[in-house]
Amino acid sequence: MTSELLDQALVEEATKKSGLVWVRGPGGPARALWHVWHEGAACVVGDGPGEQPLPGLADGTTAQVTVRSKDKGGRLVSWSAKVVELASGTEAWEATVAELKGKRLNAPDGEAMTERWARTCRVLRLEPTGTTTPLPDDSLAESPLPTPATTRRPVPAGLPRLLLKKKKRRR
Repeated sequence: MTSELLDQALVEEATKKSGLVWVRGPGGPARALWHVWHEGAACVVGDGPGEQPLPGLADGTTAQVTVRSKDKGGRLVSWSAKVVELASGTEAWEATVAELKGKRLNAPDGEAMTERWARTCRVLRLEPTGTTTPLPDDSLAESPLPTPATTRRPVPAGLPRLLLKKKKRRR
């Protein structure tokens, strides 16, 4: 009994303090998801335009959640979760969305985001089942998923001349 309570406390505290969890649905890759801890579960929103993808996470399935340390980034605990999809407009949905809204950064539509979530997104609760799993010994590193995003582009042709010109002026 004491071990179960300690596991439950560890899951709750670690998940509350971490802004990001890694979630692996049935048969899918692990995904980094932002979340909020609300009424005993990690709550996420996604699968809509401009929101995080939630592949493989469906109502009634199970998922594996790995929580990382906010300051060091290392894994703290891994736990099993039951996925529960909240129906739009219900009391539970409204309460959860109010919490999620406060944590959503850089929303393109500001105050109207909750209406967009109701129309186009899914809100899920990842409820702990009470079982923690041992942390793996290996790194679990995987290749990044394909994306059209890019971080590097060719240097503009005139940039080296501009940089050298500034150095000459300083002398």
